[in-house]
Amino acid sequence: MIHSTIGSAGHLLVIIAFVTALVATFAYFKAGMSGTLPEETLTWKKFARMIFFVHVAAVAGVVFSLYWIIGNHYFEYHYAWKNSSLSLPTGYTISSFWQDQEGSFLLWIFWNVVLGVVLIFSNRSWEAPVMTVFALVQAFLTSMILGVVIPGLDLKIGSTPFLLLKEVMPDLPVYQMDANFIPKDGNGLNPLLQNYWMVIHPPTLFLGFATTLIPFSFAIAGLWTRKIQDWIRPALPWALFSALILGVGILMGAYWAYETLNFGGYWNWDPVENSSIVPWLVLVAAIHTMIIGRRNATALKTSFILTIATFILILYSTFMTRSGVLGNASVHSFTDLGLSGQLLVYLLTFTIVATGLLIYRWKELPVDEEEVSTYSQEFWIFIGATLLCLSGFQILATTSIPVYNKIAEAFGTILNMALPADQIGHYNKFQLWFFSLIIVLTGIGQFFWWKRVGQNRLQALYNPLLIALIISAAIITYQGVKDIQYIVLLTTAVFAIVANGTILINIISGNYNLSGGAITHIGVALMLIGILFSSGYTKVVSINNSGLMISRSEEFTSNDNKENKENITLWLNKPEKMGDYMLTWRDVRVEPRHIPGYIPKSWVDIVEGDFHAVALRDIVVNDKKYNSKGDTIEIFPENFYYDIEYREPSGRIFNLFPRVQINPRMGGIVSSPDIQRKYNKDLYTYVSMVTNPTAEPVWSQTENFTVNMRDTFFVNDYVAILDNVIRTEQVEGVTLGEGDAAVKAIIRVLDKDKEYVITPSFVIRDRMVARKPEVSNDLGMRIQFQEINPQTGQFSFAVNTTQRDFIVMKAIEKPLINVLWLGTFVLVIGFVMATIRRFKEFVKMRNRENMPASGKSKSKARPQAV
Repeated sequence: MIHSTIGSAGHLLVIIAFVTALVATFAYFKAGMSGTLPEETLTWKKFARMIFFVHVAAVAGVVFSLYWIIGNHYFEYHYAWKNSSLSLPTGYTISSFWQDQEGSFLLWIFWNVVLGVVLIFSNRSWEAPVMTVFALVQAFLTSMILGVVIPGLDLKIGSTPFLLLKEVMPDLPVYQMDANFIPKDGNGLNPLLQNYWMVIHPPTLFLGFATTLIPFSFAIAGLWTRKIQDWIRPALPWALFSALILGVGILMGAYWAYETLNFGGYWNWDPVENSSIVPWLVLVAAIHTMIIGRRNATALKTSFILTIATFILILYSTFMTRSGVLGNASVHSFTDLGLSGQLLVYLLTFTIVATGLLIYRWKELPVDEEEVSTYSQEFWIFIGATLLCLSGFQILATTSIPVYNKIAEAFGTILNMALPADQIGHYNKFQLWFFSLIIVLTGIGQFFWWKRVGQNRLQALYNPLLIALIISAAIITYQGVKDIQYIVLLTTAVFAIVANGTILINIISGNYNLSGGAITHIGVALMLIGILFSSGYTKVVSINNSGLMISRSEEFTSNDNKENKENITLWLNKPEKMGDYMLTWRDVRVEPRHIPGYIPKSWVDIVEGDFHAVALRDIVVNDKKYNSKGDTIEIFPENFYYDIEYREPSGRIFNLFPRVQINPRMGGIVSSPDIQRKYNKDLYTYVSMVTNPTAEPVWSQTENFTVNMRDTFFVNDYVAILDNVIRTEQVEGVTLGEGDAAVKAIIRVLDKDKEYVITPSFVIRDRMVARKPEVSNDLGMRIQFQEINPQTGQFSFAVNTTQRDFIVMKAIEKPLINVLWLGTFVLVIGFVMATIRRFKEFVKMRNRENMPASGKSKSKARPQAV
């Protein structure tokens, strides 16, 4: 049965959300107009608030409707069929909600209404002008999922997630036979997104996108209402919160890439990655100018520009990643749903309105009476903000190359510009110098801010500089750093840690609440040191010394046979030397849903196309029996884990389980690494090539051997010896009765460094002959006991051979990567402290403003560093 009601309700709620966003925009605009009478303003504000709450309820209803469709596996809906499946666990079912464009837009819309409600109740004095901007943004966003065609114009606005599969694919032959056909299962979630980070990373990132709207709204409200300086106080804590959340979202994405993808790192300068980091850099620059914006006119103007630019860059990144303009330039971008024109209108509308309003009010902005001194706090904040913006501009300029091509194409010109062949090298050579300068300024700037370092007091910097040089020299010598760029970055990062650490000690002894900025700067410096060593001094351990080419595919032969040189081949249960390690591939394993860890694939018979398997033996893990032979158990489908044993020179053994997902939609196999973490480095291992664990082996033509006891015969380049034939009471898979008999042959197969024993069985059951062959995956061999000749005393065997199971793997050492992860935690702690402090200051200011005039305090707090 097609569940049409929930889809119709969801679509209706989207329309209601769109209409109420437009009405709320108009009502809040009327409430915010300066010429409106107080009674009329209050009436419009109450009406706008009521309409916005209806909008909130409608959005909540849309979210509920879509999740109900996905969670209940209503595969008659295209969105559920395309992005989910029966086999997905609850966490990944939630992830499928935002896998596609419509769901991710809805996630963004949801966060905006949450933030809008918080703003309404937390800042009534700014409600009307700020919520005007908020509601207008909501109208544009909800239009993206509207899915309405305007009659007569044949113009479609938005793409709805509530379309039935037969509405999207009406030409499928199955609908000619059965108009009410419903697929039994869906396509499932992209294998790369089947990771716990993908359950929390997108919501965090989109919350970060949503929070950039708040400082933008305050800036526009400040220009609109001529509260040229007053907007900074309520906007600054939200700007910090936005930088915190957006930064955490970006870091989660980097950690997901490190754990899930197999390019050997955490940041690949992909255009979608870049489109998130650029607004964050500009936002951080805006925060620094906002700190001094209430007492410096140039900083105030810069704060307007950067705060507006941050939100516009979020819209620009949305346009790039969702319009299809990136094409194949990014593996993360969405496919074009025909929204490119709508997205462009969204981007241009807010760019033109915000820029126009800023230009219109420019002459009303204050002007500095004197130039900023080189030895002032403001000067160094300006320099730092400028470098952050230049860093972002360099990233943006290169990332936008596909956009340049599209613009030229629209004007009838062909540019044929291409992204750099070595994008990582291209970005690194610029960003390394930018961040060397930025990070040294975090130390110098703190001294100018807190120590009042002037022209005659520069000696305050001497001690931190001397300590940093000594520490850097020790690290350079010990780690063998030789590249001049790396030496500069390391030295500046160490100086930033020492300088900010010195300031931090002084601050904590006074008021620890003021230490957020210093802690944040230390976190950034630690991150840069971790990035320097983990990326600049990555060591490939899996060097191919066999002299043999592993593969002739382009992936392995490009860049002077790079992958052929940096991968090794492992045969099942055959030890192989790799650097200081002795490696043995032990097994292929699967992951049961209700059993800890992984179990050998040979223990179960997987039901094809399903997420169930039948136990071929009792399932015992850690001395606990979970299932009996013959039980049906649930497994995570498509996932196979390769048990690779590492033996260190000391004799210590550990096992890694890199994952391979067999998924034809993603080009066959999708590999994810497993990581051995040590205090000073990570050992990063992933599988590059495998024999398909789900495919049936292709056996050679049968070769027959007739031998006497203890005869030797040759099979597939191995020496085989029939050692014995003995009677047996048990044959796997065969029940022996009272008059039945069974024997098994003991065949010893000699490899160059190991012996294997194969025991095929010959059964006489109910006076009928049955044969039970035995397969050795290690040898790629199947032997069947064919016949016993009692006259001659000879035994006949049928032998088939196949490709031996193998894997091709790569192992990389990432030195000091834990310094990077430590830096991310310190960075987040610093941002949290700075955000809490600024919110407390705002609340105090708001409460003073809400007090009667006689009760207001006349004291003013001096702005402090973030």
